Amino acid sequence: MAELENPNVMTNLITFLSSLLQKVAESNDVSCRFQPQKISVFHGMTRPTISIQNYLDRIYKYANCSPSCFIVAYVYLDRFAQRQPSLPINSFNVHRMLISSVMVVAKFMDDMYYNNAYYAKVGGISTTEMNFLEVDFLFGVGFHLNVTPNTFHTYYSYLQREMMLQPPPIIAESSLSLGRSLKVHLCFNEEESSHQKQQLAV
Repeated sequence: MAELENPNVMTNLITFLSSLLQKVAESNDVSCRFQPQKISVFHGMTRPTISIQNYLDRIYKYANCSPSCFIVAYVYLDRFAQRQPSLPINSFNVHRMLISSVMVVAKFMDDMYYNNAYYAKVGGISTTEMNFLEVDFLFGVGFHLNVTPNTFHTYYSYLQREMMLQPPPIIAESSLSLGRSLKVHLCFNEEESSHQKQQLAV
């Protein structure tokens, strides 16, 4: 996607992704009071003081991965949420989920990428923790890392459409579902053989 090479496009995309994740995290912060949720390696003892927007900006600035990595990271987060409904994205785990997803994408897709120690510094965590996060994230998505051009186009087109319809920070209640468990709802059913995606609304 040539347009992703445009810094203005990427700035808007990062801002919009941050807004979507913020909305999902806040929604799940409320729902976790009523539904049992597992604690994982992604879960911090307290909410990080850095905002999701600033954290994703930091990753974008220092990771130096290809722009398409951020679209694929969004796909991976959706896959994780669909496969792990008892581990919804919330304010306590969203930062670690982000750095993990971007690092895994970069290592899978890009010809050149930084090592785990570097990503750990970018993410503000230890190398040991980064290693654990990587392994748990890979198991969380079932090692399903390949993203077909059709799937990439589906997610990217959705983001483009939503950015035009709902500029950040105003986001409709039904604007995103990173899986059925998230209660804010749009998720894609990845049936690669049929190449059809479904929107699920509650």
